[in-house]
Amino acid sequence: MATEGIEAVFLGTHNWGKSAKFFLALGYKLEFETDHNSGRLSNGDSPPLFIAEIPENEEPQARLVLKVPDADAFSADPIVEVVTPFEETHYGTREMTVRDPDGRIWNLQAPLKN
Repeated sequence: MATEGIEAVFLGTHNWGKSAKFFLALGYKLEFETDHNSGRLSNGDSPPLFIAEIPENEEPQARLVLKVPDADAFSADPIVEVVTPFEETHYGTREMTVRDPDGRIWNLQAPLKN
């Protein structure tokens, strides 16, 4: 089974409020805000942004999240280095991380099984 394109963009930030205001000024709309300095913003048909505040000692990063319809049916090709297998997240999905040939980390996200 293959991925189905970009599901979202994940951004780590040192200041949730400033980052949210930045993207709101660029035309994004706040879909929801969590109680732990994170939230999701959208802009038309483009993939949503999920922004989460990270500790000051961590480097802010941007990651693309690729959609996987069924984690159990997904099998990584040998060229795909699996960093972490699918695991349940605290935000209601299953997520895997993989590394591309240039060392970039990608998130693969699937819905929870019912």
